[in-house]
Parts: sequence; structure tokens; C-alpha cells
Amino acid sequence: MDPSTPADEKERAMQQRIVTHMNADHRDSVIRYLEHYKGLSSFSARNARLEKMDLNSLHVRCGGALYTIPLDPPLSSLKEARERVVQMDREAIAGLGRSEVTVKEYRSPKGFHAVVFGLCLFTYVVFSRRGNVLPGSVVYDYLLKHVPGSSYFAGIQPAVLWLMVGIHAAEVVVMVRRLGRHSVPLLSRLWWMWMGSCFIEGYGSLQRFDALVREKAKQKH
Repeated sequence: MDPSTPADEKERAMQQRIVTHMNADHRDSVIRYLEHYKGLSSFSARNARLEKMDLNSLHVRCGGALYTIPLDPPLSSLKEARERVVQMDREAIAGLGRSEVTVKEYRSPKGFHAVVFGLCLFTYVVFSRRGNVLPGSVVYDYLLKHVPGSSYFAGIQPAVLWLMVGIHAAEVVVMVRRLGRHSVPLLSRLWWMWMGSCFIEGYGSLQRFDALVREKAKQKH
């Protein structure tokens, strides 16, 4: 005989709705809980998922381990859950020094940014090795020989390559800080997309990222 009561069934259903909602729409908050309340790094917490929430604690599974985060004070009812998880996330954001705006998407280059992206990528490929800018290479024979002054490209190839790498590496450092501030999980797919774009095109990716943050900030107000 099943000893559960209608009240028990209702509570389990409410628990499941909370878990489903948090994992579907607020994974960033769950990740921050582990970072702030359990001291995990952004990388270690990147796959966090809420497994259960009761009146006394949150139970979060990540990397094969189950972490228990006490609720202080405990809830008197699961109806208080929404207010409490929002409050805990605000505390986590403040404690981690993060922005309230979480970036969850990548914006690809369009228009002028797409042109710059293509030119930068082409320059990386062409100047990646000296042989590419010498007669006999496919790039030189079909393209560069028609460009005035292309005979000098072999001499400046190393300088052009390392200048681009140096400038874009500095911009990548800036992007890393922006991604961290806006809770993009370290080494996640989204993190790599922004980082790769920044390394190729540089400043344009930072402009799009900042525009996305401003857009999301307006939506919150």
C-alpha cells in the first residue's frame, strides 16, 4: 500500500517543477551557486544541474559529485522557493563580482564586421608561413602576383603575422575578463566561440559582445 498522501504528491510535483525550471532557464544561477557557496571554479561548475530542492537545502549534481547547499533559514513552504533562489543568486553575483547580465548566446559577425572577419582570417592564412607569399604557391600564383608590391610580402611575413597575433592576443585577454564577468562558463562551447571570434577579428567581437550586454540589460529593466 502506498503510504503517500495527496499533499506528498503535490509537494513532489512542485519540487519537480522547480528542478525542471531551474535547469531549463536558470542553469547560470545553479552554476553560480556552486561557485559562490561551494567555492568551485567556473570550469569545475560548468556542468552543474539542480537535482533536488527541499525545505532545507539545494542538491546540485556536477562532475559526478552531489553538492548540498543549506538554506538558511530553511523554507517553511516550497512556495517560498522562487524568492529564495533569486535572493541566493543575487548574493552569489555580488560575492563573485559578476554582472547581473548573463550572456548565453554568440552573435556572429555581420555586415562590416563580417568583412573584417574575412580579411583577418585571410591574412592569418596567407601570412601563416612564408612559402604562401612566394612564387610557386597557390596563393601567390592565383592572387598575390596581381597585387602591386607583393614581392615585398615575403620580407614582412613574420612581422605581419606576429603583429596580428600580438594585438589580437591582447584583445583576447579583454574578452576573457568580459566573459567571466557575464558568467560565460570557462572553456564551454559558448566561451570558445567568443574567444575564437576575438582571436580572428579582434575588436569587432568586443563591440558585438558589449552591444549584446546592453541589449540584455535593457530587457531586465
